[in-house]
Amino acid sequence: MKELDKYIAKKFLTTFVVTILLFTIIIIVFDIAEKLDDFLEHKAPIQRIIFTYYVAFIPHLINTFSPIFIFISVLYFTSRLASRSEFISMLAGGMSLKRILLPYMGVAALLTFGSYLLNAWVIPITDKARVRFENMYLRDYWSQAKSTIYRQIRPGEILYMEYFNNNDSTAVGINIETYQGKELKSNLFSRFMRWNRATGKWRMEMVWQREFLPNGNQKIAYKPFLDTALQFDARDFFFRIDDVQSLNQNELRSFIAKETVRGSENIKLLETELHRRYASPFSTFILVAIGVFVAGRKTRGGLGYSLAIGIFVIIFFLFFSKYFISMGQTGVLPPWVSVWALNILFVPVAWLFYRFAQK
Repeated sequence: MKELDKYIAKKFLTTFVVTILLFTIIIIVFDIAEKLDDFLEHKAPIQRIIFTYYVAFIPHLINTFSPIFIFISVLYFTSRLASRSEFISMLAGGMSLKRILLPYMGVAALLTFGSYLLNAWVIPITDKARVRFENMYLRDYWSQAKSTIYRQIRPGEILYMEYFNNNDSTAVGINIETYQGKELKSNLFSRFMRWNRATGKWRMEMVWQREFLPNGNQKIAYKPFLDTALQFDARDFFFRIDDVQSLNQNELRSFIAKETVRGSENIKLLETELHRRYASPFSTFILVAIGVFVAGRKTRGGLGYSLAIGIFVIIFFLFFSKYFISMGQTGVLPPWVSVWALNILFVPVAWLFYRFAQK
């Protein structure tokens, strides 16, 4: 790597780190002001607020806003290079625009890899701590209850509950139907069910079991108690789809498989999130290239001109990002198409800026 490459890479990384730290502090201050009443009401310890919630919140903030921070960083320091005629000197010295772009792309590759690690592995670890904190101090998670629960817990087995209380893990009006194809083979009804911590099983009370025989008759049996290793996790009923980022790649794939068996309506949303973790980091290359092409020209407007065009570009980028992701989540487009469509759309935009860039 030449000294000039090191100079550009250092300027890029320094500007990015300073920008992202500054904006992260500002966002955290506003978030504290918004949630302060909830912290005081639920008596959240200051130590846990700082070292559990906000330390876990920082990677999420960095990853969420990194495309904007990267783009602003490239615009700012490249405009400074152009205003001091350093960019023009590189071109006049015989370096092509593509060659100047190499150190930018090297840093972009580093940031892309870092973004993938954050998306797939780091944020799921830190977000689990954040979600636990929110459940305890902000959401009143343990007092939640649900009624009319209906889902497939495994192939051919349908679970219905009239009411489930998450505070004491109790359920009322449990009905389990077992099918072979479209034919109902057995039915189990329990008036009441509670989680038995001693046995690690669900204890059903007042249980009626009905088995449908091939000759058309029915076999009915009654049991006052029945301990069963029922294949359902009560936490699934209260999992907020907004917390999907707390699942790493392997957990997310397992969760998608589980939800597919259950016939969940959130399959498209989960698959979109899975593919987004691969596609989103690659937008870094496109934004960096556009930033260089826009800001690498010395103009009378200076930094203001570059920022004006850059803000226009980033607004459209964020708009189409949300637009395509929503199309994937609602099933209008296949999930993998919806998340890669943004990159595909902005490649011609980058090429257009390259055509008019100063060379």
